[in-house]
Amino acid sequence: MKSRHKVLIVDDEPQIRKLIHAALTRADYATVEAGTAREAMDRLAEERPDICLLDLGLPDRDGLELVPLIKQKSGTTLIVVSARDTTDQKVAALDLGADDYLTKPFDTDELLARVRVALRNRTTRDGGSATVRAGDVEIDLLTRMIRRSGAEVHLTPKEYGVLAQLARYPGRVITHRQIMTEVWPNEHDHHIEYLRVLVRTLRQKLEADPQQPRIITNELGIGYRLRSGAEAGDPAA
Repeated sequence: MKSRHKVLIVDDEPQIRKLIHAALTRADYATVEAGTAREAMDRLAEERPDICLLDLGLPDRDGLELVPLIKQKSGTTLIVVSARDTTDQKVAALDLGADDYLTKPFDTDELLARVRVALRNRTTRDGGSATVRAGDVEIDLLTRMIRRSGAEVHLTPKEYGVLAQLARYPGRVITHRQIMTEVWPNEHDHHIEYLRVLVRTLRQKLEADPQQPRIITNELGIGYRLRSGAEAGDPAA
């Protein structure tokens, strides 16, 4: 029998925990709950969940402080689920190590979709293929070969660097700063316009319609996301 994936729900509002618990249970996930930061860290050590859904507004500690602690102390995938909707809060959570960020109020179907994507990405990191597929694009991270509909696509080193950074974490939002630090490691004055130009040229080479991208999508003011697999066939938001 296939084991059920376990999700830790960390939120100080019982109604929100109840809502998320019900949605996850219907989708056949096992759930564990915590209402405080202290409880969250205890459950994390005891239960070893596959995914943690973390609210930032906890009564005993700011959730942002927990993000690096959770990532350092466990291999769990971390999705922030918070009413904080400002760009700086989202960027801070992602830069600290969160794998995704969902703003309250949320649709439970979207929450379940984010969980499914996170689990697929976890499987890839834990020993899956080094080849990432996004629509008709195939990215081989071992050979650095890029193909679109079977034909090789030639990228500059910088273009490949940006694409590879996204492909290492398909489905996850990678912030502008994370990408620029990886691709321009020795430049202290990172210009986001350089990154925007590279993404535009990547879309010209990889997207069926660069004006309506379905593979490399924009998270306004935050960063970019590579939509892998079947996701890349859906219109981008």
